[in-house]
Amino acid sequence: MIDWSSCLEVERNPERVSGSWVFRNTRVPVVALFENLEGGASVDEFLSWFPGVTKDQVDNVLEHTIESLQTGPQAA
Repeated sequence: MIDWSSCLEVERNPERVSGSWVFRNTRVPVVALFENLEGGASVDEFLSWFPGVTKDQVDNVLEHTIESLQTGPQAA
């Protein structure tokens, strides 16, 4: 599992969006990015569908994900 608490581009508040991790200063869940990418959308399409999210936020979230997967706990 990815530790989103160390990513400055996202935030979580139990009072908003059921406590899901969202892009900072938006109500857009981070999972929406990955669901859309998995569904074949491009980053540019995602940004056009969710105008409150910036390209820098998406780039940093993707970089955070890559770093987390590379440095995460190793399987035994």
